[in-house]
Amino acid sequence: MAIRTRASLILLVAVLLPSVSRAQAPVEYRLSFKEAEHRLMDVQVTFRDIPAGSLELRMSRSSPGRYSLHEFVKNVFDVRITNEAGMTLPATRPSPHQWSVTGHTGAVRVSYRVFGDRVDGTYLGIDSTHAHINMPAALIWARGFEMRPATLRFDAPEGSNWRVGTQLFPGETPFTFMAPNLQYLMDSPTELSAFSLRSFTIADAPGAPRIRLVVHHTGTDAELDAFAADAERIVRESRQVYGEYPAFEGNTYTFIADYLPWANGDGMEHRNSTILTSATSIRSSRADLLDTLAHEFFHTWNVERIRPRAIEPFDLENANMSGELWLAEGFTSYYGPLISLRAGVAELRDFVGEMGFTVNRVQTSPGRNLRSAEEMSRLAPLVDAATATDRTVFDNAFLSYYTWGAAIGLGLDLTLRDRTNGKVTLDTYMRALWQAHGKPGGKAPGYVDRPYTMADLKAALASVSGDAKFAEDFFARYIQGRDVVNYESLLARAGLVLGRASPGRAFAGDLRLQDVQGRPRVAGASPFGSPAYEAGLDRDDVILAVGGKNVTSAVDIERVVSAGAPGQQIPIVFERRGVRVNAMLRLIEDPRVEITPAETLGQSLTAEQRRFREEWLGVR
Repeated sequence: MAIRTRASLILLVAVLLPSVSRAQAPVEYRLSFKEAEHRLMDVQVTFRDIPAGSLELRMSRSSPGRYSLHEFVKNVFDVRITNEAGMTLPATRPSPHQWSVTGHTGAVRVSYRVFGDRVDGTYLGIDSTHAHINMPAALIWARGFEMRPATLRFDAPEGSNWRVGTQLFPGETPFTFMAPNLQYLMDSPTELSAFSLRSFTIADAPGAPRIRLVVHHTGTDAELDAFAADAERIVRESRQVYGEYPAFEGNTYTFIADYLPWANGDGMEHRNSTILTSATSIRSSRADLLDTLAHEFFHTWNVERIRPRAIEPFDLENANMSGELWLAEGFTSYYGPLISLRAGVAELRDFVGEMGFTVNRVQTSPGRNLRSAEEMSRLAPLVDAATATDRTVFDNAFLSYYTWGAAIGLGLDLTLRDRTNGKVTLDTYMRALWQAHGKPGGKAPGYVDRPYTMADLKAALASVSGDAKFAEDFFARYIQGRDVVNYESLLARAGLVLGRASPGRAFAGDLRLQDVQGRPRVAGASPFGSPAYEAGLDRDDVILAVGGKNVTSAVDIERVVSAGAPGQQIPIVFERRGVRVNAMLRLIEDPRVEITPAETLGQSLTAEQRRFREEWLGVR
């Protein structure tokens, strides 16, 4: 970064910091990597101007953008708590996540090591090639210091050519940075490596914000150049939904990407940056990587600034529950592929395929009959990257708020367009939410002063549609109820046909099967109400025969079922925990659906269908 830019950003931070912070010493972090090859990072943090009494040190249990608990303290060890002279201070552990320090005289220094071996949007990944740092997984912090600024110094391994990629505000050297408060600090992932950098400026936007791509990957410069060009198209097209970009703190937005064989697939939004990780490469998975990039950049408005009240501010000590994730995550899942299509980096078949999967999943999910989209959103602390040693009922009782929310977004967009002949759209609705809840900003960087509630969302729909009764009915039926919109008629206006993916084909249930020792075994729960469920077949059962024929693989079962007819009953023999069971499968017609452009079915688009589709999906 140019010295002039660095100096201007330092000045900006000084302006942004609350006046009370100027009178208090910042929290000072120093991060080093003496044993990076062993996946270890050394951290030293110094707290000064500590009020009298106990200093409560904490390790985060959750991370911005994640809703479940991750217990980051599990990888923290060799903790030493001293005064600045190096004398050990008394400390107790009232919980696994806390150290209560007494006997200090206004200053405390904490040093520790932390292990990290997962490259994704949640955890810490350290090795000899890079340091991929999610701050909640790395940094101890102190209660009562939430509004204090923090300084960070990174000590790159000797002889390395590492640089720093982050949304943190630059300090006086290329390896020193600042955060105005704890929320911003914990929302600032950082990559240290010999990454490749691409950037572009949005010259026609106020302030001409700079967009950076910090990419640690195994591909070529030419591949990255083409990827960056597509990313620019997505960034520029995203603005069309809201009419403007947010005011990025520091006037910069950074994509931090690790496309490495040892990475885990993920995407995680942050205030002025996003983490993108994948074990695949730009060459092999460019379309999928761009789809994730589009999703995460849309979060720059939706979630990072248009934020549910339930998660503002983000609670680092507890699980974060919100009933509005169908919009926060789901609408973003709708807009990601839509913006990619509008930007010209995806094709109609890609968008139609994703929407077809979404509608099919919602219409056929047994979970939809048990909980509303609002209720599914509240389950996020139990399912969002959370794992359990015991088996759960979620195969049948949960439908992702990403998927259901995307289906609601599609349905609401088409409904608004249908009602108003395209004059009011979901873009109109999102722009209204932006003006009311996102654009007003917050008391400090990283904060949102006007987060929304469910009532706010309903009121905004009433306002943009001009029909309070419509808004009330839509929320009652499709968001707080369990109905789905009539996608078939709505899609038809755009010349898209919703129909059975395999009409007339027999179906026994959407079973997950594994071939184990020459026999197919059921690897997941049988969907509620499916023929397999009604026959008593379920997880871990080993299938021996179907339709009177011995089966040795999942392919054998598919062959026998496909040869049957809907309504037909065929015998099935399986073994459940040592007991042989004889039952009957009553086959049904395959309920799964897909969306197909009318012209691929030999149908001609009318002028009205073409206009409707172009206004909805066309490049602006």
